[in-house]
Amino acid sequence: MKIRRLKVGVRPLEEGLQEFGGTLKALQTGKILSKRKGVYIVKVEAMRRVLTPSRLTLLHLIRTRHPRSIAALAKLIHRDFKNVRADLKLLADLGLVHLEPGAHMRDSVTPTVPYERIQFEIAV
Repeated sequence: MKIRRLKVGVRPLEEGLQEFGGTLKALQTGKILSKRKGVYIVKVEAMRRVLTPSRLTLLHLIRTRHPRSIAALAKLIHRDFKNVRADLKLLADLGLVHLEPGAHMRDSVTPTVPYERIQFEIAV
C-alpha cells in the first residue's frame, strides 16, 4: 500500500508568488504540469497558530479511530462540539481534513484524513 503524504511548509510570500507566476506562464504556453500537493504558510508563527497540539490530536484521532461524526469525535476527545467543528472547518479549508456529508440533510458529517503522514518543511 502506498503511503499518502502531504507536505506542509513555510515559504516566503515572494517565493510563492514567483512559483505561481511560473506555473501561470507554463499553462499559457500549453505545457502539461505535474500535480503537486502541499500546503504552504508564509510564517512559522502562522503555522504554529494553525497546527496547534489540539488540532494535530484531532488529525491523529480521525486517522486512527475513524469517528462517524463530528459529535463522536468531540466526545472521544472530551471537547466542546462547536470548538471541534471550528477546528475541523479550518483544517478542511487547508485540505488536511475532508468533511463528508451524509446521504440525507439530517445525517451527520464524517471527518476523514486522507493522509498517513504530514511532512513539515521549513526553509532556512
